[in-house]
Amino acid sequence: MSVIVIAFTTLDGFVSDPDGRGGTPGGGWMFRHGPEAVAGDKFRLGAALDEGVLLLGRTTWELFSQLWPHRDDPFSVRMNAARKLVATRTLTDVSAWANSQILTGDLVDAVKQEKRDVVVAGSLSVVRALMAEDLIDEYRLITFPTLLGTGDRLFPTDTPPVHLACESAEQTGPAVLARYRRAGR
Repeated sequence: MSVIVIAFTTLDGFVSDPDGRGGTPGGGWMFRHGPEAVAGDKFRLGAALDEGVLLLGRTTWELFSQLWPHRDDPFSVRMNAARKLVATRTLTDVSAWANSQILTGDLVDAVKQEKRDVVVAGSLSVVRALMAEDLIDEYRLITFPTLLGTGDRLFPTDTPPVHLACESAEQTGPAVLARYRRAGR
C-alpha cells in the first residue's frame, strides 16, 4: 500500500486555483495550454486508480462530483468506477458520484489502516494532514511553466526537510510529470 499525492503545480510551487473556479487573479493557469494538457491519465495512475481508492476532501469531491459523472471517455469511465473516500465534517450525502463514501473516524487512522493504494487528488488540507504524519510515499506532480508568485503552496515554507528520489520525469504537452518517492520506502 502506498499513499500517492497527485497535484498540478506551477513552476514556483503553487497549487492555488488551477482551473480558475476560485476566481483568484492568477487562477486558470492549468488550462492556459488547452484542455488536452490535463486530459486522460496524465498522472499515470494505472492500477492505483483501478484497484486503490481516491481520497478527496469535501471541496475537491464537490467539484469532481459535478464534472466526472457526466463524462464518458475511457479515463472518465475509470474515474467514475474508482472507489472514493470523502474526508468531510459537513457532507452527509455523497450519492451524486458513484462509488463514493464518507470517511468515518479519523483521517490519519483511516489511511494507516487502508490496505489499498490511496491516491489523494487536490485536497490540500488532506495532503497537509498526511504530510504532518509522514504518511505520503509518493508525489506525482504535473508542473506547468507558469510563475504565480502567490497563493497556496503544496509544500509550505515551514515544511521540515524530506528526502525524495525522482523515479521518472516526462514531458506531457507543455508540462512535466515527475514522480518523486520517499527515499527508503
